[in-house]
Amino acid sequence: MERIVYDRMAELDSRHWWYRARREILGDLIERRIPLPDDPRILEIGCGTGHNLVMLKRFGRVDAIEIDPAARAIASRRLGHPVMDSPLPALTGVEDGAYDLVAILDVLEHVDADREALESIARKLRPGGRVLIAVPAHPWMWSAHDVVNHHKRRYTRGTLRSVVAAAGLRLEMMSWFNSLLFPLAAAARLAGKVRKKEDSDDKLPPKPLNALFEAVFGLERYAIGRLPFPPGVSLVAIVSAS
Repeated sequence: MERIVYDRMAELDSRHWWYRARREILGDLIERRIPLPDDPRILEIGCGTGHNLVMLKRFGRVDAIEIDPAARAIASRRLGHPVMDSPLPALTGVEDGAYDLVAILDVLEHVDADREALESIARKLRPGGRVLIAVPAHPWMWSAHDVVNHHKRRYTRGTLRSVVAAAGLRLEMMSWFNSLLFPLAAAARLAGKVRKKEDSDDKLPPKPLNALFEAVFGLERYAIGRLPFPPGVSLVAIVSAS
């Protein structure tokens, strides 16, 4: 990702509606849908500035990986111990068979070899371990946001299902999310294409609008993984070793 993306992440990840509501949704999904043993070990790959780490520490002992040095330093302070810098797909130095949950949240789309990345992640799982995946959806939504964030692709349900299967993993659950705000997001991306917008769309909106978006997006935590969702900006999946 470009430097400005990490800088904005560090500035906004505790205030922006997207980060705040997404953490609540994913935390609730872990609690309801991922069986974890006592004292589980958890790994987040591509943790950025570490904005998910406090949420993940609710569930167990957490390790993390981030390849950007500045973001890794912030994440290490938040985690309380050093964050690793092992890139996908190799994950050199990361212990095999060590983790009950691996979270890869809006990271897989940055990796050239996504199948090889998932194969490598699978080797890090303990028996019965799970991988929590979140990715951006809908290739037709490709915009300046994807370019600035150095995305390689956006996924469909079919392409995510295919790469999970090709990596030898079993898909346990897949759902759209960020569905309630999807019409607004789609309209904004299409308008940006018409205007030939060249920057990302991750600025902090005015406080009342930020609170409204957080409340609306946050409502999804009560239904995701329980009810079928209409198309959304993103996809979330839970997978396990076959």
